[in-house]
Amino acid sequence: MRLAVFGSPVAHSLSPRIHGLFARQCGLQVDYRAIEASAATFAGLVRTLAEQGARGCNVTVPFKQAAWELAARSSEEATRARAANTLVFEPDGTWYADNTDGPGLVDDLAARPGCRLAGARICLLGAGGAAAGILGALLRVRPARVVIANRTLERARQLAERHADLGTLDTCSPVEIGARAPFELLINSTSAGHDGVAPALAPEWLAPSGLCYDLNYGSAAEPLRLACERLGIAYSDGLGMLVGQAARSFQLWTGQRPDAAAVLADLRRQH
Repeated sequence: MRLAVFGSPVAHSLSPRIHGLFARQCGLQVDYRAIEASAATFAGLVRTLAEQGARGCNVTVPFKQAAWELAARSSEEATRARAANTLVFEPDGTWYADNTDGPGLVDDLAARPGCRLAGARICLLGAGGAAAGILGALLRVRPARVVIANRTLERARQLAERHADLGTLDTCSPVEIGARAPFELLINSTSAGHDGVAPALAPEWLAPSGLCYDLNYGSAAEPLRLACERLGIAYSDGLGMLVGQAARSFQLWTGQRPDAAAVLADLRRQH
């Protein structure tokens, strides 16, 4: 079975390793490759992959919106996010788009001892594509409310409006977070870590048992991890979400649900 991940840059991607481990678990032969693309070449490269008989592909930044737009059909997750991280090439030649980021995040959080999302107060830092990809799944587990904090308030409001039918949402600027605290879960969806900085953070934003969850992993997660360590805040990077969303994609392509926990443990040992 041929699969791929498209992105720019994509050479650093852990996806080929993750899906290779999934394939080994399930006794499948999988050829999964990382393919560098550009805005000009992305659509053509995906079409070529599909014409070569591939089952599907993952899509990472900056092509998730383009992937959603290329598909004939899409899941509710992808439609609400207006972005897809997974394409399935159907036998009839059509493409199906899904966004497994949110379900992958929820799977990872649900596996954490003592982490209860139903009834929780959640603050989502950022209102860009990463936030859009997870918001629907978060709301479906019925938290008490989700507050979207973003420097550009209008962008936060637009994101909230697209999901208003799923649950209780509020928006604010980062400087107003304290007035809405405390939260059981603070999720960082910003890209600040890629610039070597952490978003503003205060211990009083979190309840005593609260968790700061960073969608970033690897070097991009280090600034916020260090900030949380300094402030005494419980922290998790997004490696578990990466594996969780990959497991959901793998199931779409193969019909088999791999053991994400085993693969995550393997990656933790290596990194």
